[in-house]
Amino acid sequence: MSNSHIADVQGLTRPGRRQARGGPSAWRAVDIVTLAVLGVALGVAFWGFDMLLYEPLKAALSVFPPAQELLLGVWILPAVAGALLVRRPGAALLCEMVAATVEMLLGNQWAAMVLVSGLLQAGGVEIVAALWRWRRFDLSTAVFGGMLGAVLEIVLYEWWSYVPEYSWTWKLVYLVAGVVSGFVIAGLGGHALVRALAATGAVNAFPPGEEHLVTARR
Repeated sequence: MSNSHIADVQGLTRPGRRQARGGPSAWRAVDIVTLAVLGVALGVAFWGFDMLLYEPLKAALSVFPPAQELLLGVWILPAVAGALLVRRPGAALLCEMVAATVEMLLGNQWAAMVLVSGLLQAGGVEIVAALWRWRRFDLSTAVFGGMLGAVLEIVLYEWWSYVPEYSWTWKLVYLVAGVVSGFVIAGLGGHALVRALAATGAVNAFPPGEEHLVTARR
């Protein structure tokens, strides 16, 4: 059995290892359209979260202010979902930036700065995918991407813009809370979202849908 055939078999049988059709760089129109649609849907969800849930949840966590960063993963989820679905360089960034742009246009308390956050959050996911050469999109990619997205967002932006008055102890706790949120909400949540989409049959043109079909036939 040739090495290429072995790789093909592994791609069929190991969830998260099937590569995008044509290789990572072979972008298709359906990739762009699907990421845009997903980004718009999640951007509307962002807006709903901002309007209805953010302030009550933030108030509930205000007993210990650094814990408010447990909400961060909500905004990293599109980057994780986009990367896991399309599996090409830039997929996380495209999905995240579309979602952030929609959130900005609908109105939120951070205005255009959500675009800065989106860039940093997606950057973490893109780095993790690049480290594995866009060949691994399983749960570990999801959670590490979510966590690194949180680290970049907090260390490069939020520490200095949102909580500059915090002591370094509180800043570190704030960072830990964000990383936990990136792991749970963005990582586990993004992975679960893509698996749920695959189970509906709506994304059969993408690797997660193909993996689901193979598993279902067993």
